[in-house]
Amino acid sequence: MRYLSLPGTLPLILYLFVINGCATNPVSGGSDFVLMSEEQEIALGRKYSAEIIKDMPLYEDPVLAKRVQETGEQVAANSHRPELIYRFAVLDSTDVNAFALPGGYIYITRGLLAYLNTEAELAAVLGHEIGHVTARHSVRQHSTATATGLVAAVLGAASGIQGADTLANLAGTAIVRGYGREHELEADRLGAEYLAKSGYDPDAMLEIIGILKHQEEFEKLRAEKEDREPKTYHGLFSSHPENDERLQQVVKAARTHKNDSTTRTNRDDFLQALEGLTFGDSEKEGIVRDNRYYHKELDFAVSFPQGWRIENRPEKIIARPADNDGLVQLSVTDRNRRIPAREFMVKRLGLEDLEQGEPFSSDGLIGYTAVARSKTPWGTRPVRYVVVYRDQKAYIFAGAAKDRNTPYTYDREILDTARSFHALGQEEKILASEAKIHVIRASAGTDYSGMAGSSPIANYPEEQLRMLNGHYPDGAPLPGQLIKIVH
Repeated sequence: MRYLSLPGTLPLILYLFVINGCATNPVSGGSDFVLMSEEQEIALGRKYSAEIIKDMPLYEDPVLAKRVQETGEQVAANSHRPELIYRFAVLDSTDVNAFALPGGYIYITRGLLAYLNTEAELAAVLGHEIGHVTARHSVRQHSTATATGLVAAVLGAASGIQGADTLANLAGTAIVRGYGREHELEADRLGAEYLAKSGYDPDAMLEIIGILKHQEEFEKLRAEKEDREPKTYHGLFSSHPENDERLQQVVKAARTHKNDSTTRTNRDDFLQALEGLTFGDSEKEGIVRDNRYYHKELDFAVSFPQGWRIENRPEKIIARPADNDGLVQLSVTDRNRRIPAREFMVKRLGLEDLEQGEPFSSDGLIGYTAVARSKTPWGTRPVRYVVVYRDQKAYIFAGAAKDRNTPYTYDREILDTARSFHALGQEEKILASEAKIHVIRASAGTDYSGMAGSSPIANYPEEQLRMLNGHYPDGAPLPGQLIKIVH
C-alpha cells in the first residue's frame, strides 16, 4: 500500500472544495465559500436555537417580546434576504449581548435592552444581527471551520506526522475565531442601510455602538478592579465610534438612503415599553444585595464575608476577597437518597481522605463539614466543604485559599458563611424580590448622584444609572425628559 502524495492530494481537495463549496452571496452578488445549502443553514439555526433556549430561558414578557419581533420584522423586510422568516427573542440574561444564528434566529438579552433608549437603537441592534444573517457570516465561518478540519485530517493521514491535525486545527481556529472586524463593519453597514430603508435614522447605529463602547469601558474598569477578564459584546473598536473613521464611512454610506421620512426614533414610546423590565439578578437566579444572597423560590438567605465580591452564576454563587486570593462557593442539588451528609460527601461529591470531619448545624438544619484535597483555580489545595440538608436538597459550601503555604487563611470565613444559611425572614422576602426598571419624568432637581443613594443597584449605582439613560460618564437629564430608574 502506498501513502498518498501530499503535494498532489492537498490541491485536489482544495479544488473540490472550491468547485462544490461556492455559492452566490445574497448581499454582494459575488461568490462565497460555503459548504451548506440554505435549507441546511436554516436547519443548523433551528438546532442551535433549541440548544440556546435550553441553556438560557426566554424572558417572560409577551408585550415586550412582540415589540422586539415587530421591530425586527420591519428591518428584516428591507434586507437582502426578506424571504427568510426571522425569529427575534429576548433572553432572560443579565449579559449585555445580542447574536444571530444561521437562518434568521436572532437573540437580544434583557441585559442589553435595559441600556437602550429608543426604538431606533433597538432596530440598530437587530439590524446589525440581520446583517450577519444576510451576509451569511456564520455559514461562511462554519464552512471555513469544516474545511479546515477536513484538510487537517488529510494532512495528518498523508504526512503520518502525529499532531499534524492539531496544528492545522489551531491555525483554523485563528482564522475563524469570531466574525472579525471586516464582518462586523459589514454588519454595521448593512444594519444602517436597513434602518434607513425602514424609516429609522441610520445614525442610531452610531448611537448603539456608542452605548456598547461605554459598556466596554465600564466593564474593563470593573474587571481591572476585580482582577478578572472583562466580558464585552462589540469590543472591536479601539476608539469611540465618533472617532472611528471606518465606521463613520459605513454610516455615511447608509445616509444615501436617508430622506425626510427616515427620522424615526420613537424614544418616549419605547421607554414606556421597558417599564417593569427586570434589572440585574432575577428572582429565579436569586438576588445579591451587599454581601447577602436571597433566593425567594428556595426560601433561604446566606451572608458572605463583608467586602467580598459576589458573582451570581446559574449553577453556583461564588464570593472572592478583594485580593482574589481565596473563594467560597455555594451550590445546590437534589438529595435523592436518605444518606448521612458525610456519606453524601464521599458518594455524591466523590471526596476522598476526609480530614477534620465533624457534624455541622445551621438554623436547626443538620449537615457535615470536612476538608479534602480538591482542584481549585490555583491547583490542588485543601478545600473546606460543608453540606447542609434542607428538605429534599443538599446545599454545598466549598472554599479554599490560594497560598499553598497558608491553605486555611479563609477557613473561618468559609464556616461563617455556611453558618449564616437560614430560611428567609418576613423582611428578607421583600429583599429577595428582583429590581425593576421604572420610567419617570425628570424634574429640575433630578440628578444621578441623588438617585444612586436610594437605588438597589449593588455595584456602581451612579455609573449604571447614567449608562441606562445614555448619560455616561458625566451627562445629566433635562427637566421634563423621561428617564429610567431602578427600584
